[in-house]
Amino acid sequence: MYLLLTRHGASSACLQPVSGDGTVEGKPSVVTMDALPAAVRAAESAHPRWLWGDTQSWYPALLAAGVRVQRCHDLRLSRAILKRSALCRKSALAAGPGDAWDEPAPANQTARGGSPVSGTMVALFEDVPTEPAPVDSGEIAEFRQQQEAVTAAAEPGRLRLLLAAESAGALIAAEIHHAGLPFRSELHDRMLTEQAGPRPQPGSRPIKLEALADQVRQALGQADLNPDSHTDLLRALRRVGLVVSSTRSWELRELVHPAIEPLLAYKKLSRLLSANGWAWSDQWVSDGRFKPDYVVGGVVTGRWATDGGGALQLPKQVRGAVVADPGWKLVVADAAQLEPRVLAALAGDTTMSLAGRGTDLYAGIVASGAVAERSQAKIAMLGAMYGGTTGDSGRLLPRLARAFPRAIDYVDNAARAGERGEQVTSRLGRSSPFPADQWQQVQRRSREPDATLVDERRARSAARDWGRFTRNFVVQASAAEWALCWMAEVRRSQYQENGSRPFTEGPHLVFFLHDEVIVHTPADRAAETVEQLRAAAEAAGRLLFHNFPVDFPVNVSIVDAYSEAE
Repeated sequence: MYLLLTRHGASSACLQPVSGDGTVEGKPSVVTMDALPAAVRAAESAHPRWLWGDTQSWYPALLAAGVRVQRCHDLRLSRAILKRSALCRKSALAAGPGDAWDEPAPANQTARGGSPVSGTMVALFEDVPTEPAPVDSGEIAEFRQQQEAVTAAAEPGRLRLLLAAESAGALIAAEIHHAGLPFRSELHDRMLTEQAGPRPQPGSRPIKLEALADQVRQALGQADLNPDSHTDLLRALRRVGLVVSSTRSWELRELVHPAIEPLLAYKKLSRLLSANGWAWSDQWVSDGRFKPDYVVGGVVTGRWATDGGGALQLPKQVRGAVVADPGWKLVVADAAQLEPRVLAALAGDTTMSLAGRGTDLYAGIVASGAVAERSQAKIAMLGAMYGGTTGDSGRLLPRLARAFPRAIDYVDNAARAGERGEQVTSRLGRSSPFPADQWQQVQRRSREPDATLVDERRARSAARDWGRFTRNFVVQASAAEWALCWMAEVRRSQYQENGSRPFTEGPHLVFFLHDEVIVHTPADRAAETVEQLRAAAEAAGRLLFHNFPVDFPVNVSIVDAYSEAE
């Protein structure tokens, strides 16, 4: 059963039972916003799937009131998937014009307490309606369109799983933000002080960072150099005879000069202070918790992004400040060689999947005789998934192709589709965007009768670039789907055991980074959490790839601090 939750006037909400095809069932209930948490808690006993415009408009406020829900269907996230998916390209939803559902959810919508799409704007002091609004609202119409698109799709089961996983991800993201990652600001300050010196006055550099800047200035013979200025630094490097096109660290490492070592150290420390320094802590850490703002599906491949806070780049230098509460533990788990294993399963390459069965996949590739060393196996696999054609990657890739032809053919075919300007699709149905109009114009220009060799070279280069994108898209998007299913399974197990009790009473997810999660758990339940994480990984593999013989092992550590995880 679906239970639609919509705004009803300025200070009330409407709960309406809806069937799976969008048919309205039963009578709607109207409750004040103050009474909504209690109404949702009571309705949860029937295990509905909540149907709402977007999770961020409703769930954070419910969490703040101590209410958790088990399942939902996020209309906005689902629209984004279905609008682009090649599996339902002929549907009315995919073929129709864009509308408000294609726009990002308004910021801070939860604070205003409502759905961003339905109805018209309501004046602040308007009286609360006494009768339910018409049930054929914007949400109902959108839900019907989505269900029709899925039902008529080539493989509806894939899309249903993807929409359920994406919506579960929205719940998880909101819960991680609400619970927060345990973070000790005093330890963070100590680490920064050790590395950079005491916290400086605004507008000044810490003493150790300034000392590195002075070393750079002395080595380059320019006392007034600002090492934070790309233009000034590039000019100073060239003035001493260094041939550089940028100040990127990878390019600087190729140079030999007394300024390079302190400059690299300066850039590394400066990045840390900029991304995760004192100002970051002031803004993002409160009451002993770092609360990241995840953007579910924020990347076209389905990977998450962040709306500030840098949760996807928490560096090793400050992970020692992530410390479990007294009597609790952090269980840190990451999926081993996730993307290569996903590729093996996508391609149905049994030889490759069996190379990693019960062992490190890269070690299994070495054992197959394809390459001599584990490092070579990793380089070759990265080349296959990202389109590396030069250097060690280009040299090793043919060996990988001979050993695992089905896997390499799979990504090669995805690359060729991209070069033709076609879409490619993940395991569950998320499709890549089409190339931009400018890309299309370049390709058309190369086919015109008066096209020059320059036009043709430009078109080939653009085609190869887009082919590298689609080559990786099929793997990265499918791996993101596996990760969503993994987290959803972990959350489902935790919900079954803990129900809607506060996060302070049981294990709960507190961090996610592509193929890694952290669970904060009472110490006496840490071993149980490890088994949950491993069982969930197996379940995610079955959901996506059924009985195909591929392992998805996870490396798990039970630690007091994030920095202790292996």
